[in-house]
Amino acid sequence: MAMNRAVLWDMDGTLVDSAEYHWQAWRDAMSREGLTVTHEQFLATFGQRNDSILRQWLGEKVAPELIQSIGNAKETLYRQLVREHGIAPLPGALEWVNLLHRRGWEQAIASAAPRVNIETILDVLQASQCFQAIVSADDVHRGKPDPEVFLIAATKLGVAPEHCIVVEDALHGVEAARAAGMKSIGVSQNGKHLSADIVVPSLDLLDENAFGNLLLNRA
Repeated sequence: MAMNRAVLWDMDGTLVDSAEYHWQAWRDAMSREGLTVTHEQFLATFGQRNDSILRQWLGEKVAPELIQSIGNAKETLYRQLVREHGIAPLPGALEWVNLLHRRGWEQAIASAAPRVNIETILDVLQASQCFQAIVSADDVHRGKPDPEVFLIAATKLGVAPEHCIVVEDALHGVEAARAAGMKSIGVSQNGKHLSADIVVPSLDLLDENAFGNLLLNRA
C-alpha cells in the first residue's frame, strides 16, 4: 500500500470545457418552466450543485419538486448535447490521464456533477478504463470547499490523503483539496488566482514529472 498514489480530477473546466453545453442546457430547461437566467447568473454559479444553483436563482423558498424537475431536465439536455456534438478534452488533460494510468497511478473523478454525466463524458472521451472510482453529486452531502468529495474519492481508491493530488480549476476546489490534506494542481485558464501548489494556464505546460515531484516535495 505504501507506494499507492492517486490523482483526483475535477471534471468541468479541468478535464473538459463543458461550460457552453451547461449554459445552453440551463437556459433551455429554465425557459421550459417560463423562467429566465442570464449568462452572468450562470457564470456566477458554474460548478456548484444544482440544488444550490437553483436556490440562488429562484430564492431559498423554491419548491424541492421544482428544483428536481428543472435539474433533471437540464442534465438530460446536457447529456444530449455531449453525445450529439462530442466534447473535447482540455489541452493536455487526456494525455496526462493516459500517462498517469500507464505509470500506475490510481485515478478518480471527484466532481459536483451527477454520476451519469461523468460516465457520459468518460465514455465519449473513451477514458473510462483509466479511472478506478467516480465520486459525484450523488455521493456527497456537502459541496466544495468542503473536502468531503476528495476524502470519499481517496477512501474509494484506498489511498491516503497525503498521497493524493487534486487537479482543479476552481478556488473552492483548491480550498477543498487543502482541507483534505492533499496537494493540488490548479488550471487557471483565464488567469484567475488559484492558491494551488502548482498553477498552470493549461495542463500541457506541466513538467513531465510534475505529479511525482509534487508528492516528493511534501513539507
